[in-house]
Amino acid sequence: MNSWVAIIAASAAVFSWKYLGHLVPRRFLESKFLQKLAGFLTIALLSGLVGVQTFSGKSPSTGAHEVVFDARFLALIVAMVLLKLKAPFLVIVIAAAATAALLRLAF
Repeated sequence: MNSWVAIIAASAAVFSWKYLGHLVPRRFLESKFLQKLAGFLTIALLSGLVGVQTFSGKSPSTGAHEVVFDARFLALIVAMVLLKLKAPFLVIVIAAAATAALLRLAF
């Protein structure tokens, strides 16, 4: 399948969901349960994305996906420590990126 067909199909699907969201009655959107659920889903999806992007890699010999612990893992640790210390977001991002870059440069 051509990648442009997949991109157009995904764009149409996302647009249709966004359009259908306007048709949902207001009483459903103002529900405390749904607001809490939306907050939890956002956290869960972001955590899953961070986990997959941090710990997945391809094996050079077989090409299969595997769990890896490299500079991204240590950069995530640095970001978590700075987040716990309530550092500004920009400082967290720069420190984590610098950690990953320096570790990749050293090894």
